[in-house]
Amino acid sequence: MSKKKKKIFFFAGIIFLMVVFCTGVYAEPGISISDEGITITSTDDPEEISNSIKLLLYLTVLSILPSILIMMTSFTRIIIVLSFLRNAMGTQQMPPNQVLIGLALFLTLFIMSPVLTDLNEQALKPFSDNEITMEQAIDNASGVMKDFMLNTAKTREKDLALFANIAGVDAPEDINDLPLTVVIPAFIISELTVAFKIGFMLYIPFLVIDMVVASTLMSMGMMMLPPVMISLPFKILLFLLVDGWNLTAGTLIRSFG
Repeated sequence: MSKKKKKIFFFAGIIFLMVVFCTGVYAEPGISISDEGITITSTDDPEEISNSIKLLLYLTVLSILPSILIMMTSFTRIIIVLSFLRNAMGTQQMPPNQVLIGLALFLTLFIMSPVLTDLNEQALKPFSDNEITMEQAIDNASGVMKDFMLNTAKTREKDLALFANIAGVDAPEDINDLPLTVVIPAFIISELTVAFKIGFMLYIPFLVIDMVVASTLMSMGMMMLPPVMISLPFKILLFLLVDGWNLTAGTLIRSFG
């Protein structure tokens, strides 16, 4: 994801938080937002301090949101598979990168919606209502994300064992007890492996078409005619006949079941 897109996500998130929390923020003397910027004033009210810390925490999370989106969700697998599909078809920049990223984002939102609901119910909402401490909110959120990475996305045990051995972490009785420092890199490697496997399977039918077209042109003595130019319409036709977009999206979504 380019720096420009990261900035767009960051500022969009800030605007969203400002809209959601504008009432509470403007009413608090601890932190106020105006045309001149963010103003921090001293206060002795514990409730005001708590709200100020929450706002700063939300802004801190927004600053690392692009990394969380790429590394701890289904986005990595989806965007790599879609890139493999485009390269296998040989359509160059069609669909364009913006379309592929947008499709990957909405598929990620669809897949992660139960996880986001659990994060809101178990961590964000109780913490905002002062029902749990910040440490408990972080622990609850970590548990939800580990459950997704280990059970829903099915991170490979081989990758977990690799990072656990390097970190010197003993194998726990419950796999969910592994620390995030072990789970996250293992999840990323596992996602890359699965995405490359799916991409390889996508390449095979289009590779067969290239081989058939190339051998046909060679047998006809038309060696100066680029096989890619002839095979491209047949690739697109095959993709449309099998309803390729429906099949690809359904396969990606079901791979997280």
